[in-house]
Amino acid sequence: MNLSASERERYSRHLLLPEIGAAGQARLKAARVLVVGAGGLGSPASLYLAAAGVGTLGIVDHDRVDLSNLQRQLLFDTGQIGASKALAAQTRLRALNPQIDVIAHDLELCADNAMDLLREYDYVLDGSDRLATRYLVNDACVLLKRTLISAAIHRFEGQAMCYVPDRGPCYRCLFPKSAEGAVPNCAEAGVLGVLPGVLGALQATEAIKLILGLGAPLVGRLLTYDALAMQWREFHFARREDCAVCGTNPTIASLQHGVEACGANSTDKSARLTPRQLRSLIDRAASHGTACTVVDVREPREFAAGHLADSVNIPLADLPRRWAEIPARVPLVFLCRSGRRSLAARELAARAGFEQATDLDGGLLAWAVVIEPEMTVAPFE
Repeated sequence: MNLSASERERYSRHLLLPEIGAAGQARLKAARVLVVGAGGLGSPASLYLAAAGVGTLGIVDHDRVDLSNLQRQLLFDTGQIGASKALAAQTRLRALNPQIDVIAHDLELCADNAMDLLREYDYVLDGSDRLATRYLVNDACVLLKRTLISAAIHRFEGQAMCYVPDRGPCYRCLFPKSAEGAVPNCAEAGVLGVLPGVLGALQATEAIKLILGLGAPLVGRLLTYDALAMQWREFHFARREDCAVCGTNPTIASLQHGVEACGANSTDKSARLTPRQLRSLIDRAASHGTACTVVDVREPREFAAGHLADSVNIPLADLPRRWAEIPARVPLVFLCRSGRRSLAARELAARAGFEQATDLDGGLLAWAVVIEPEMTVAPFE
């Protein structure tokens, strides 16, 4: 694949590197990379990949630009608030480098479409903030034999790893199973604005190395970053023989099975209570003299700032050792700030044998909007 005169000028600093040169730049031009999530991680990663000359760059995101995104998502500006992230990202990346093909996928990635979408690309960068999506992307990459560069961020810390088919372990080998909501996302926990820039740039670096066949990628290695301590750590891990998707006898043969197996979607979300339904349940229990247990799984400082009357506070991490405090045969409702931790609590309760457990959809943020506007809902601590 030949480079035009303008491409040679644009990528001249790459061409000066003997490890890249014209042949390496041609490989970048021929590469097809999908970025999952045009958020904090996807923003810097896609900008650097576009600038580097990755020939086909896909962006998948079904979200809209929000004012709170602009603290860290540098793909967007104030004038794009309310716009489709995928389409806004496409505009920005095309403006940065009109010599590449940028494809916007304005859709929600799910088991029904992931295989068809990912098979169109050779490399996948996962910058999603949901555990279910991380497992979904990992499983699709393993089944399709696509290279995956995965990263995640939380408050002041981040982590990154790579999966290369037939060369090392996958994400599920490292984290066999984890409940959605067990780790709060940025909207709940907050995040240092520059942190995703560090990890997103690292993802772009790994992708470029893998495309060019340079250096040692993060295969079988989890790299963690602590911004406050300014410290990097590396943890080695191996492929699990019993891994559900890449093990010796995998049990995941399709994405739908994989999504269910990861635990993220195993709870029936349709049975979650709306704020008005919870209000009715509490009122009905009070008027009929029946029992109803409402458990707030937030941290004590959050609970102290404002909570539902008669609710009890048992933080999510403490639930497994405090089941004895919860009546077993009465309606049980979990709640938290936004509904993510309560969904995880509900799944844990189901495994522990609580058959009447449910949770509040949208959490206390939704309750404050619909039922109790004067309630103080503390940020996640």
